[in-house]
Amino acid sequence: MLSTVEGLFIGRPKPFRGDSASAIARDPADGPIRLGWTGFEGDQVADPVHHGGWDKAVHLYPSDHYAFWREKLSGNELIGDYGAFGENITAPGFTEETVRIGDRFRIGEALLEISHGRQPCWKLDHHFGRGDIMATIVNTGRCGLYLRVIEEGAVSRGDIISRETRADRDWTVARVFALLIRPGGDKDKAELTALSQLETLAEDWRRRAKSLAEA
Repeated sequence: MLSTVEGLFIGRPKPFRGDSASAIARDPADGPIRLGWTGFEGDQVADPVHHGGWDKAVHLYPSDHYAFWREKLSGNELIGDYGAFGENITAPGFTEETVRIGDRFRIGEALLEISHGRQPCWKLDHHFGRGDIMATIVNTGRCGLYLRVIEEGAVSRGDIISRETRADRDWTVARVFALLIRPGGDKDKAELTALSQLETLAEDWRRRAKSLAEA
């Protein structure tokens, strides 16, 4: 699998709603930007409890989804450019049905591993000025994904992305998202137990799988 860094974004927390701040409105960058263990140099998060850190070093959103959103959000100025979902990297080919938890990719000089999908929150609704963005992501599975850094290095817009290792277990981001985040349906306890033991899955999603399996 080959892809390209079509968009590269970093940012700092900005006033968002009331007394809250958010870094969702990141700014485009060309690079090279150094990517360390917990994220890009100069990139910050407002809520370190739910964002950033080892398992959420890089947020990637597939450019494949933008056509859907541009039709749905026709006229919304935010959706005209990449970076609308607060991602660090926009790239084609990373649809949730295509990539697996534990897949490793060389992006520029850095080596990254898919850790989990993004669980949407109310900030996306506020960011776009609509009340249906979070629900649409949950219902369609267009969540994007997070990656952890295995090898540090510089990344630039236009860099080639190549898959170096394919995870041996068929836990796609879409499959995991549907099991852990999408509401409704009977949750397979055996699958949840197996997922809770998947070492490449982000720790907080492993805990969620364990909790659902024991419920």
